[in-house]
Amino acid sequence: MNRSMIRYLLGRVLRIEAILLLLPLLVSFIYQEPLGLWFIAVASGSFLLGMLLTIHKPESTVFYLKEGCVTCALSWIMLSLIGALPFYLAGEIPSFTDALFETISGFTTTGASILPDVEAMSHCMLFWRSFTHWIGGMGVLVFLLAVIPMSGGSNINLMRAESPGPSVGKLVPKIKSTARILYIIYIAMTLLEFLALIIARMNAFEAICTALGTAGTGGFGVKADSFAGYNAAEQWIVTIFMILFGVNFNAYYLILFGQLGRALKMEEVRTYFCVIIAAIAIIMFDTVNIYGSFFTALTHSSFQVASIITTTGFASADFDTWDVTSRIVLVILMFIGACAGSTGGGIKVSRFVIAAKTVVKEIGGYIHSKSIKKLTMDEKPVEHEVLRSVNVFFITYIFLFGLSTLLISIDGHDPVTIFTAVAATLNNIGPGLAAVGPTQNFSFFSILSKYVLMFDMLAGRLELFPMLMLFTPGVWKEFLHPTSKSTLFRKK
Repeated sequence: MNRSMIRYLLGRVLRIEAILLLLPLLVSFIYQEPLGLWFIAVASGSFLLGMLLTIHKPESTVFYLKEGCVTCALSWIMLSLIGALPFYLAGEIPSFTDALFETISGFTTTGASILPDVEAMSHCMLFWRSFTHWIGGMGVLVFLLAVIPMSGGSNINLMRAESPGPSVGKLVPKIKSTARILYIIYIAMTLLEFLALIIARMNAFEAICTALGTAGTGGFGVKADSFAGYNAAEQWIVTIFMILFGVNFNAYYLILFGQLGRALKMEEVRTYFCVIIAAIAIIMFDTVNIYGSFFTALTHSSFQVASIITTTGFASADFDTWDVTSRIVLVILMFIGACAGSTGGGIKVSRFVIAAKTVVKEIGGYIHSKSIKKLTMDEKPVEHEVLRSVNVFFITYIFLFGLSTLLISIDGHDPVTIFTAVAATLNNIGPGLAAVGPTQNFSFFSILSKYVLMFDMLAGRLELFPMLMLFTPGVWKEFLHPTSKSTLFRKK
């Protein structure tokens, strides 16, 4: 275990967070809010600690997947602990557990909140709350790869540990160039949405917070009613961009470099849009009697389908009051999630496509026992390693979901609340149904339940395994005794 490299990267992450903490400080100066001074204190502490951790460069930069996973998990925990301090020290969120819950929900782009009155917060805290979505959307380690020179060919392990989806590859030969391309696309789309909202007459502060929340598919809003109070034009702009941020960013890369045909042939993206269209149609016809207008029903159904499948979590209506069919469709979308390689959460469309093809292949094997059919996706064979990882992910997901549900049930809440609370956090969505519906919050859960849900948010954002590795004795044995001969997770 390369402890010095892990320590060095954690220090780099702390230094980056210190710089990012200065942006809400700027907002506090604009709105003349003295609470912003807490960002100076926290940023200074974060930068100093980061300097101490990076004062000695590691002798070896060899970086296996195990180091990537451990670094990734520890980075996100550390980011959240530091990021929660401004909320807590300023008194905006008096309980540190609640401040940590809100911050983890922000960085993991979940959007589940413990705040009963979000509009009572200062502008600088609201901005930091939304900005955590944007930071977590693409990932802080991807940002690290994009801006900081790192030697060695092991950098892909950092990206694999943090990026969503069953497999992660390079867009271009160099990982640093791949990371930069992803962030250029990410920033450009965020600015484009901001400008569109400004044109639609949304004020600048709300527009930037909304753009940050949409880009990270997070869902923290600046209004108590989320998006219910905005006009149809603003809702449609956010709907479109939520869907766009849920698309695999590889498709945008192909389009930018004149390979539109290849982008259109991506099975995952086509399936993603087909699911969205089908879900909108079902909910629209199910809610048209509620709203009495075809256009209003189309607006709200499109917004909520986009919000839930991309795991953004904005709400234009209280969908917990919709008919059972519509609510069931939304719950199904919670699990499907967005595309791999996007900023969205959930299990991911690609995994469901591969799983469905596996079932069809297995049924075909029963009918034609001697036939040999290779599983393909995008006209390419699916490697056994990818297929195995998808199967293991589903098994692990079911186990973790069941365990979390059991632990949350100790609080004694109703089954719908418990089930959708776990679904909303593990899939990084935000709102669920019943007591955790779009007009409610998560403040009523016990401290134990909040920490279980915080773990679920982190595990869901990091594709389960980096967080689970922290509970593996073999990892800590290697970490504490780096000269051990153990070959655990010796995968490049």
